[in-house]
Amino acid sequence: MNEFIPGQRWISNTESELGLGMVVEAEANRVTVLFLATGDRRVYAKDNAPLTRVQFSAGDVIESVEYAKITVQQVQQHAGLLTYIGLDQDGQLQQVDEMELNHHIQFNKPQDRLFTGQFDPTAWFLLRYETWRRQQQHQQSAVKACRARVRR
Repeated sequence: MNEFIPGQRWISNTESELGLGMVVEAEANRVTVLFLATGDRRVYAKDNAPLTRVQFSAGDVIESVEYAKITVQQVQQHAGLLTYIGLDQDGQLQQVDEMELNHHIQFNKPQDRLFTGQFDPTAWFLLRYETWRRQQQHQQSAVKACRARVRR
C-alpha cells in the first residue's frame, strides 16, 4: 500500500485528463486528492486507489505553476515530499517543490505512462496478447472461409 502525505502529487490511472492531483487529506483508510487543473476532488480507498505517484528523475524537464521550466539535476526528499533542483533556460540553479508542479501535466503518450509507472500488470498484457493472437489465427483459418461459403 502506498503512503499518502498531504502535498504529494499523484495522477489518476483511470482519469488522466484530470491532470496532476495533490493529496489534501489522508485518513486511516481513505485519501482525498484535489485535481487543480479541473477543480475536481476525489476520495479513494487507500488500499485500491487507482493512483500513481508522480516522481521525476534527473534529466527530466519539469514545469512549475508559474510556467518556469527546469531540467532536473537532483531530487531531494524530506518528510515524504520531493524537491526538484535543476537548471532553468538561463542556466540558473532553481528549486521546485513538489507542490509547485504545474497541475496541467498529463501523461497520455505511451512512453510518458511507462516512465511514470502507469502500466498494467503482466497478466493483463498477456491476456491482451493472447486475445490478439487468437483473433489473428481465426482470421487466417481455412475453416472460416469454408464456413462462409456454407451459410445461406
